[in-house]
This record gives sequence, C-alpha cells and structure tokens, in this order.
Amino acid sequence: MIITSTEDTIAAIATPPGNGAISIIRVSGSQTFEIADQIFLGQIKLSDAPTHTIHYGRILDHPDELVDDVLVSVFRNPHSYTGEDCVEINTHGSPIIQKKIIDLLVHSGARLAEPGEFTKRAFLNNRIDLAQAEAVIDLINASTDASLRGARNQLDGLLSKKIGFLKNNLVNAISLVEIGLDFAEEDIEFIEYKELLERIETVSGEIEKLLASYSFGKIIKDGVNVAIIGKPNVGKSSLLNYLLKESRAIVSSIPGTTRDIIREEISINGILFRLFDTAGIRITQNEIEKEGVARSREAIKNSDIIILMNDAVQEYSGDLLNEISSFVEKHKIISVINKIDLIENRDCFKNNIGISAKTGEGINHLLDSLSKAALKHSNYSEKSAIVSNTRHYQCLKNANDSLENAKESIINSYSGEFISVDIRSAITNLSEIIGEVTTEDILKNIFQKFCIGK
Repeated sequence: MIITSTEDTIAAIATPPGNGAISIIRVSGSQTFEIADQIFLGQIKLSDAPTHTIHYGRILDHPDELVDDVLVSVFRNPHSYTGEDCVEINTHGSPIIQKKIIDLLVHSGARLAEPGEFTKRAFLNNRIDLAQAEAVIDLINASTDASLRGARNQLDGLLSKKIGFLKNNLVNAISLVEIGLDFAEEDIEFIEYKELLERIETVSGEIEKLLASYSFGKIIKDGVNVAIIGKPNVGKSSLLNYLLKESRAIVSSIPGTTRDIIREEISINGILFRLFDTAGIRITQNEIEKEGVARSREAIKNSDIIILMNDAVQEYSGDLLNEISSFVEKHKIISVINKIDLIENRDCFKNNIGISAKTGEGINHLLDSLSKAALKHSNYSEKSAIVSNTRHYQCLKNANDSLENAKESIINSYSGEFISVDIRSAITNLSEIIGEVTTEDILKNIFQKFCIGK
C-alpha cells in the first residue's frame, strides 16, 4: 500500500450547497480539537470532551463576534469515520454562516479538504478497504432501491470478504508451491499437481461467477436504457406520458411531432429505466424531422432494450422490425401493439404485448416484460456478492487470465517457478480490488469522483 501524508487537519462542508435548515461542517485530523477550540465557546473545551458526545455552544469570530449557535459532535480516533480525531459542526444552513466558519477554521490552522479526502483517509487508516470506499460514492448516487441495497452490501464488505477468501486460498496454494521450490534438491513435493490444479480451478470458478454477475451489477447500479420506437402516431409519447403520470411529451395527431429525443427515468421493481421517446421513423423530406429520425436510429443502437410500438388500428408493419433486427439482437426487442382499447379482436397479439396508453390496459404486462428483459432471468440478487465496478471487473479478469496460465503450466508439468509467477499475479490483481496493492494514480482516479466533504 502507498503511504500518503495525513498530517494536515482538513475541513469542508459535508452537506449540499445552498440554503437549508441545517448545515454540517466536518473537521478531521490530529489538530482537530485544538483548531475547533479556537473558535468554539461552550461549557467545556472540545479537547476535553468524551468521544461520541454532542455539545451546544457558539462559534465566535475574532475577537468576540457571534457567528452562530451550533451543536458540535465529537469523535475521537480511532472511532470516527476517518479513523482520526474528528468534529462535525451543526450550524444553520446559511451559505454566509458556512463560509465564515470555514474561513475561521482555515485561519486557525485547517486546510480545505480535497474531493473524497475524508473517505480516502478512512481507507488509509484501515477503517474501510478500497472496494468499500468506492461503495460510498455508489451509495450517495443510488437512485433506486436496488442500487441502494447493492451499494450498501458492498459497503458492508460482501464483495471484499469474497475477494479476501479467494485471495487467501491462492496464498495457501502458492505457499506450498514455493516451499517445494526451496526443497527442490531434496525432491520433496508439498502439494501434488493434481491437488494444486483442483484448488486453482475452484478459485477460478468462483471468479468466473463474479465476472458473470457484472451485467446484473451494472443494471442495479447504472440502470437500463430503453428506446421507445415506432412509426409516427403509434403512441410512443402517449406511453411515455402514461408511465411518468404527467404530460412530458407533446401528443398530436400530426405525424412527426416529436423531433428530438426526450429522456426520462422511472423505477420499475427497484430498477432504474431510462426511457427515450424517439421521433417516428419514416422517410421524410423535412430536414429537422430527418435529424430526429437519425437520432432515433442512434438511440436504438445505444439502448439495452427496444420497445417497438405498432398501432392496433393501423395495419401492422413488419418492415421496421426487420430493419432493426439487422443491427440489434432480437432478444432486446419487445414488440408492443398500442390502442387496443379501440378494437374488439385481440387475436393478433400472440407474439406481441397489447396495451392502451390511454386507459392503461396491458401496461403492467409491459412493465413485467421490461424487468424480465433487464435481468435476463438472473439468479443474482443485491444480497449476492456481485461486481458493478469496471475496475473490479478488469482486476478479476486479469486474475482469471493469470490462473488460466497457471493451469496450463500445471497440465504441461512445468516447473513450479512458472506456476508461482502466475498465481502471484492473480493474487496481486485480487489485492488491487480491496486496495492492499494500489498506486496514487488509482486513488486519485477513485476519490476525485467524490464530492468535497465526503
């Protein structure tokens, strides 16, 4: 692990910017209490206060000008978020008050925190590992129940424990291999190649399960892109408006009303779906509508699921389906027929989902189909150890590639040196996930995504 200086005492506003009822200013570092006592006047000094206590008092500007009445929470190392001495100043949510307190703290010896520096210190002080630190930003950005539960489980160490277990199995295996190298002249074998191969295959199988969970992990973390497409006037905008329960898109009987793509988000069974209402696809001479059609085709290519809409009143056309199927996998397409409230004969819906964007008939069937298409009958849940982070996925893939090389060396009865190198490479890649092996560049890339104050 790299060593980064944490000697500075840092301060930042930990709540969203702007006006509010309450604002929290966080301070962390070895000089926290000494600095805070310079501006806080209460019944006792914060440096004398027990950990996990709250104290009422006043923040004073030099020499004795009142800034605000506050409540200050005291956390002593190592029992704080950062693992350092820490205080959190609860003040009224005025930007002017916030700025004055921050200025006073800086004047008294603190410095402004960098983005994610509090969480970075928690990692460097072994309060959390790197995978858990990355889960913090996922927790903050969670927009659905599923993404929240997934981030919470990673923060609780579900993935980290799994990675640690696999790494320890490899460490035990490589130990026997390398001990054997030390006694090579005595021709002593501490582990047979058959047993070593079985151990590696067991770990490799578990890694492959984690790799396979990535698509599900990305769905619960980032959501699913859904393009609503069809010819003009089949009810694409009406469907969007019904799902959103508001008049978001203009609905008109005039073909070509929708010229640009409208994007909205909804949660279905805890999964985030980004809906793209696209321009009706047809041949047109209108330059603006042409651009809208071109953008619709681009949205189709970038979507995870396609809702292909037809109209129950108009004659069903398979031309658009055939065109889309030429560049989109068929399992991504959900075929829908709208305006079923206008007809009596429903026999034409055998391979389609019949709906009415006006009355809501069939909409629940469509929503269930969207959920099933998104999850692809996955056996994973947010309670499983799953991979949702691209960095984790790449580290796991690299580890598995190294294990494949190790297995090949074993099968070919190569010397233990070759096997050891590949197993050690796999261990290193697994260690990178939880931060036992890392670099300053990796840390910078991770923590710069955080907000200041976290």
